[in-house]
Amino acid sequence: MVRIGGLMEVILYVQDMEAQVSFYRDVLGLEVKEPPEIRDLDNVSWVELDTGCCTLALHAGGQSRFGEDAPKIVFRVADVPATRSELLRRGVPMGEVRSPAPRVHVCDGRDPEGNRFSVECRP
Repeated sequence: MVRIGGLMEVILYVQDMEAQVSFYRDVLGLEVKEPPEIRDLDNVSWVELDTGCCTLALHAGGQSRFGEDAPKIVFRVADVPATRSELLRRGVPMGEVRSPAPRVHVCDGRDPEGNRFSVECRP
């Protein structure tokens, strides 16, 4: 039996990375986890902020497309392929397993209303 772990990440698709990092870091006071010591945000497409219980990830490239640029929740799992197989068996629409970074495995799905979520395993 696969087990969905705790909420590990919320991905927010943004159009203006500099403005969004400034807001979440400087106005709300969240600490930047990744990339460390960022100075120039011109070519940065991914910024992780520490919220305590999970990560708020800012992902560049948001286009204000309803349903596509909405925040995505990410759940921690021990085994992405096994979790994907079980969720498919339960009738959940799931994409293919991908590895966006070394030793990171992710699979996207949709809930009954079409909201996107991911299951992810990382070291």
